[in-house]
Amino acid sequence: MPVVLVFAWRGASEAFLICLIFSLVSDVADGTIARRLGQVTELGAKLDSWGDLLTYVALLPCACWLRPEFVRGEIVYLIIVAASYLIPIAFGFIKYGQLTSYHTRLATVAAYVLGASIVVIFAGGPTFAFRIATLFILLAEIEEVAITAVLPTWQANVPSLDHVLRRAR
Repeated sequence: MPVVLVFAWRGASEAFLICLIFSLVSDVADGTIARRLGQVTELGAKLDSWGDLLTYVALLPCACWLRPEFVRGEIVYLIIVAASYLIPIAFGFIKYGQLTSYHTRLATVAAYVLGASIVVIFAGGPTFAFRIATLFILLAEIEEVAITAVLPTWQANVPSLDHVLRRAR
């Protein structure tokens, strides 16, 4: 992300976009490879969550530098996305003292949709995909808050709220 930030700050939009795509693809690949090889660990889940958080935090200044018109026009959606991320993070830290690292199915789909919409935005495309991604993010983060409310102790890689509720019965 430091390289991505430097490219964005310098206005090198093509280099920025290439690095961003590489970052997003490698994030998907490392999780897929870990699952296929049976190498999923709590440490890996935690590192992935921190990497995702740093990526999304870094994208806001990048958007301000490279796509200020997008930031102005979509500020309400950006606030919804930011709040959707920050509230579950705060709740997780209050309850468990760490990032939740659930990686639910819905959160995975939401991250893919958001990642694709971000690439479209930085490539100069339309914003409607970001608005759709906002809905997915909102739903995924509501599920995360619900999981945190129900789950008595921290656990990484929780597939869904339904999974937690069924195990509790």
